[in-house]
Amino acid sequence: MGTGGRSGLRPGKGNTEGVAAGKGNTDGAAAAPTAASASCQYRCIECNQEAKELYRDYNHGVLKITICKSCQKPVDKYIEYDPVIILINAILCKAQAYRHILFNTKINMHGKLCIFCLLCEAYLRWWQLQDSNQNTDPNDFIRYAKEWDFYRMFAIASLEQTAFFIGIFTFLWVERPMTAKKKPNFILLLKALLLSSYGKLLLIPAVIWEHDYTPLCLRLIKVFVLTSNFQAIRVTLNINRKLSFLAILSGLLMESTMVYFFQRMEWDVGSDCAIYKSQDF
Repeated sequence: MGTGGRSGLRPGKGNTEGVAAGKGNTDGAAAAPTAASASCQYRCIECNQEAKELYRDYNHGVLKITICKSCQKPVDKYIEYDPVIILINAILCKAQAYRHILFNTKINMHGKLCIFCLLCEAYLRWWQLQDSNQNTDPNDFIRYAKEWDFYRMFAIASLEQTAFFIGIFTFLWVERPMTAKKKPNFILLLKALLLSSYGKLLLIPAVIWEHDYTPLCLRLIKVFVLTSNFQAIRVTLNINRKLSFLAILSGLLMESTMVYFFQRMEWDVGSDCAIYKSQDF
């Protein structure tokens, strides 16, 4: 996440600070700078305006960060930062960090991250189901039944997440201004939602380090994931907080409808409510 845009380079701090003083020693290189990726469209992390480049690469490895013409600030200061610092800022849900990750870096792990998060959630539900139905019978049929329970939980978790996304997309499509010049980029929004769901990875430590406050941990993880989704929607579509909040509520409503449907079908979905009830019991 700390790479310098799609070019894969991350300039050092000392190089960018000494560009002005070192222009005279570049043998005329400053007169014909090379754009980092002029054909790509980036975003300023401060004002969200489009930019043609993040930095310019002069000869002799001298790099200079591009200044935004709108806000007069660096287009992307995070290209100098360490990935750990960027991750911390993303955990703090800073809009600048989200713009850097979503617009100014090339990340192709959306599908893998989604599958891994669903596996974590399916494992949590499966663990809860097995914990509430303990059986010491070593029969192979019982073991195979438990294995298929895990696959069932994975399918249910996938359907619930799909319903959550459908609820968000439906609300945003209905609320889309009819006179808008640009249509919402739902593909980019989907990638942003998948990336911002990384908080589900915390479900595994919550199960491994089981204690009396596990239900509280699960609630906090859920709130963190929803907060990250909220920030991803606001940054990706550049809309106000009210619409982002309503979009999250629409997704939760659709997800709750899916859970209610499964419960009417008498399927044990291993939902959060079921986890809390079983543990309190």
